[in-house]
Amino acid sequence: MSRNTRNTVILAKLETTYGQDSIPIGAANALLVSNVSINVLNAQNQARDIIRKYLGNSEELIGTRYKEASFDIEVVGSGTPGTAPPLGPLLRACGFAEVITAGTRVDYTPISGNFESLTIYWYDDGVLHKLVGARGSASLDMTQGGIPKLKFKFVAKDGGDIEDPLPATTLTAWRVPQTVIDANSGDLTFGCTHASTGAPALTSGSTYPSQGITVDFGIQTPFNALLGGESVPITDRKMTGSVKLDLTAAQEVAFLADVKSTALTSVGLQHGTVVGDMVMLFLASVQRLEPTKDELNGQRLIGFKLNVNPKAGNDELRLVFY
Repeated sequence: MSRNTRNTVILAKLETTYGQDSIPIGAANALLVSNVSINVLNAQNQARDIIRKYLGNSEELIGTRYKEASFDIEVVGSGTPGTAPPLGPLLRACGFAEVITAGTRVDYTPISGNFESLTIYWYDDGVLHKLVGARGSASLDMTQGGIPKLKFKFVAKDGGDIEDPLPATTLTAWRVPQTVIDANSGDLTFGCTHASTGAPALTSGSTYPSQGITVDFGIQTPFNALLGGESVPITDRKMTGSVKLDLTAAQEVAFLADVKSTALTSVGLQHGTVVGDMVMLFLASVQRLEPTKDELNGQRLIGFKLNVNPKAGNDELRLVFY
């Protein structure tokens, strides 16, 4: 009997001890995903290259091996302010801290130590691939007209592969997001500040029409092969991004002057109109680079690459669900 690529289930659960199977279950740990991809055996094979009295190949021995998995997750809150969204464990395994303010908000900010990890169960129509000690990176896509998404990529130790039927799953915690359009998202705000306590808000600054924003978290997660100590550490984080803005002539000249003088600014975006489903993005210290002339149906847009920097440390990006 043929197997169907659509018959895929992915579960993920935070680990108590690094690299030890946390045994995720379909009732509590199922992910709602799209654009899935898995590398079930990334191996550095070692050729024997044996010399014999006749020509011919020789086998390769499986050397260092690990697994990789990637998928997209829609960005939306839990439906209740102060309750963590179901994507929270994924961000925590990408080097983010989760801070819950009961009844109000849930904040995610980067950290530089004590990183958490995931066990991921990837069911592929009858085969279960186990990934343990998983850590990863992500990119945030909040561009005009699209669904707000986090695009995750995880690297993990090989936890084995077994024949196993698809589990029953519960996906009711995953809510329907709002698209990134003018009615649902505000303008990008440059030079703003954010409320770190109480109701999330962006204050002051200047707003500009745009095609939204993308941010690549730039988290480095190499697989370290050590006898008795295989691991996927988080070794660095260098965030970048991009925007395309509708600027007046005077605004373009001012932005170009900022590029030349290495001026830094904050950037914020609030998305969503439904309480409990909303999200705020705040970048504390952004350098604009590589200006480009773009267009939208004959309308001039100005594009910039963004170098996203920490300001006081572990604060270069904040995602708030509220």
